[in-house]
Amino acid sequence: MNAILFVLRTGCQWNALDATGICTCSSAYRRFREWLEAGVFLEFWSRGLLAYDKLKGIDWKWLSMDGAMTKAPLGGEKKPAPNPTDRAKLGTKRSILVEASGVPVGLAIDGANRNDFKMARETLESIPVSRPEPTPEAPQNLCLDKGYDYDEVRDLADEFNFTAQISSRSEEVQQLKRNARKKARRWVSDGTHSWMNRFRRLLVRWEVRADTYLAMLHLALGTITWLQVSLPK
Repeated sequence: MNAILFVLRTGCQWNALDATGICTCSSAYRRFREWLEAGVFLEFWSRGLLAYDKLKGIDWKWLSMDGAMTKAPLGGEKKPAPNPTDRAKLGTKRSILVEASGVPVGLAIDGANRNDFKMARETLESIPVSRPEPTPEAPQNLCLDKGYDYDEVRDLADEFNFTAQISSRSEEVQQLKRNARKKARRWVSDGTHSWMNRFRRLLVRWEVRADTYLAMLHLALGTITWLQVSLPK
């Protein structure tokens, strides 16, 4: 596990592990594949969410979703595609769903040219823990930017019993100026993407296989979640 975390954190190649003295690259990757197939990394994230919910409580009242693009020079599964913001170089997109404090509760991946709103259903369906049923007294708001301003997304929010809150960055800035006590809701996902980028293995997608890429993402999300569990209230 130390070797796998080293790869995730530093972004080094698996073969570089031989020079670290932690263990051989073949042993680390073999165990990584075994744990992937056993669902260890997804379970690690899921149990982190359960622990966080027990100690601090997942704030389902305000959720936000957004996508971020990264390079994927080796291509691979889940259709890494030309990135429209990076001179059509191959890239991948990760879509995350976070609760009010930025703890990640959903994840989906696709090609860089995939519109954010087209990944909304897969992201919502990926929530690995049970979600409480929203009520009129305790609604669950889904904060989105203008890239999700489609009837398809509103229908999807209704299907999942969310109240869609779709606004542009400038609109939210104006709301905050009018009410200084009002919290930013839609930007929370941007902070979580920033946390993820601290794991240098995620800055560029080197995994060709979609399952190994997802495993690295799940391990990073699990680490972020468990770190939030350990922070004081």
